[in-house]
Amino acid sequence: MKILPINLEDLIHARSVESVRREFKKTWSQPIAESVLHSICAFANDFFNLNGGYIIIGIEDKNGQPILPPHGLEDQNLDEIQKWIRGNCKRIDPEHQPVISPEIYQDKQILVIWVSGGDVRPYQAPKTLSGRDRAYYVRQGSETVEARGDILTQLMQMAAKVPFDDRRNSAVSIDVISPTLVRNFLSDIKSELVAPGNVIPELDLYRNMRITTPINSHEVPRNIALLFFVDNPEQYFPGARIEIVQFGDDAGGNLIEEKIFRGPLHHQLRQALDYLNNFSTTMVRKVPNQSTAQRTVAFPYEAMEEALVNAVYHRSYDGVQEPVKVYLYPDRLEIISYPGPVPGIEMKHFQPKAMIPPVPYRNRRIGDFLKDLDLAEARGTGIPKIRRKMTENGSPDPSFDFDETRTYFRVTLPAHPQYIVIHALRESSHLWAVGERQRAILNLESSLSRVPKSGALIAQIIEYRTSLGDFSIAEKLFRDIESDLTIMDRHLPYTAMAKILLDQRKFNEASVILEQAPLPIQVDDTVELAILYKRAKRFQEAHRIFADNYEFIKDDPKSLQEYAQTKINLSKINRDMHTKRRLNREAVELLRRAIQLSDDKVRNAWCWFDLAKTLNSLRASETEILQAYSKAMELLPDEPRFRESYEARRRKKDG
Repeated sequence: MKILPINLEDLIHARSVESVRREFKKTWSQPIAESVLHSICAFANDFFNLNGGYIIIGIEDKNGQPILPPHGLEDQNLDEIQKWIRGNCKRIDPEHQPVISPEIYQDKQILVIWVSGGDVRPYQAPKTLSGRDRAYYVRQGSETVEARGDILTQLMQMAAKVPFDDRRNSAVSIDVISPTLVRNFLSDIKSELVAPGNVIPELDLYRNMRITTPINSHEVPRNIALLFFVDNPEQYFPGARIEIVQFGDDAGGNLIEEKIFRGPLHHQLRQALDYLNNFSTTMVRKVPNQSTAQRTVAFPYEAMEEALVNAVYHRSYDGVQEPVKVYLYPDRLEIISYPGPVPGIEMKHFQPKAMIPPVPYRNRRIGDFLKDLDLAEARGTGIPKIRRKMTENGSPDPSFDFDETRTYFRVTLPAHPQYIVIHALRESSHLWAVGERQRAILNLESSLSRVPKSGALIAQIIEYRTSLGDFSIAEKLFRDIESDLTIMDRHLPYTAMAKILLDQRKFNEASVILEQAPLPIQVDDTVELAILYKRAKRFQEAHRIFADNYEFIKDDPKSLQEYAQTKINLSKINRDMHTKRRLNREAVELLRRAIQLSDDKVRNAWCWFDLAKTLNSLRASETEILQAYSKAMELLPDEPRFRESYEARRRKKDG
């Protein structure tokens, strides 16, 4: 019968158990037996509150990594080995018995010894199997060593101190544990305890997982069971929940939404992460001449996951009634847990390239279960991973802080600058639409103070200021950034100013601005630049941009129509008859494709109108030309220009 609560494959390959919590032995012999006893003692002492470890006999290792296929124990008597281990574990003081599980791995017999962190440490073991001298052993990295000096002093201070999540809770009956939650958890981690055909009574299941413990003549749950395997952990630990609050603007701003996540710790974690991921807007930038688009997100999921999991893992559940809090602002995300870091961790340890010292954790079982579920990372990897994922996304560096009295710990993930810009543009667009125009501009200017190099914000301020009659302010803002080559999306203020000048029919001034405009990166912005060139009657430049980006615009009706109109205008100023006909024929093809792709009635009407005029230039049949005019009138019957052109054509035909 299978008795290990962990997936064997994950254990051997260190997917859910850190390498330092595993020890491999190629075979079994007298010297190995002695080292195994010392390692059992060390894992029981659990100096760093990692929840013990595993000794795998029958697999050789190199630099802590297993050498496969296994060597196996086919030439050994497994019953004798197990009997020896159980008998000699009685020599550990106080006695500590591990779980011993014979396993078949890659067709070889191996033996797995699971040593849980002890409840009554410190533990000591004989230095030699034949001697009387005894010593305390601890794990340092992947090695078992004798505890001496400061390590021994700290171990003595941990006497009988069990991490809160692993303590027994004699005030609660084991009947509150949900067998369904337990079995679902074991199924999620692919444990053999719930494999088909492995029928284990509920109490034995709990014991194998060490989520209950005997007291006198009955069994009581450990706190870990009440955190993971009851429907409402808050009933026993007020504050065992996650609260997410979204604000409309900076700290002290308006509250938009508040969500509370309750239930087993791993359930609330997953639900909260899903909720946060919906806010982490994906921003896609289509780049000309590249097959793949650039993708960034407001907050990298992996960074959010690591920060939130760490908050749930490392907070205290012992009398702390504050929940884990997540504050979502337009420019940052804050995750706060209570209390602050354990002694030994200082602010300097959160600086870039610094290492978190190996101090004892506050909880050992929570971390183990979260690692089994692939929610938590190995020891010491969390902070570097958060930094790495933020950098990979192009986001500013995260920050970590706590107060002098360590009442809280906060992780701040700054939003990607592009997200701050998008959020500000959306909010200001709404304010502008509902008539709060000064607030719309103030919101943009406030956001510009946080992202001072945003060309998108500058462009929108230029547009709004001009709409309110403040063209001089808009023009000054544009002139101030003209020579600043560090502006992001620097082309946007140029296109905004060119558009304003074109609306004012200042074609020459608009042309000068367009000549100076940097080439956009995004395809949509490149097309917009081409349209402005067309409006400025710079048809050659417009045609070149459309042609260079045809692969990206060939399925966009608007761009196709603009491209067609550019060809039509070029044909009018070209004196070569062959070129004129070629341009018009190409325009006809583009217009027909735009009509085929579009479901916009207005756009299609104007495409039919342009098509009718172009067919006329190509001297197409009267039937074909009149049919195109009829289609335009059918879609927009109230457009007088369609009717007038149609009637003029009919009169010409009849005359």
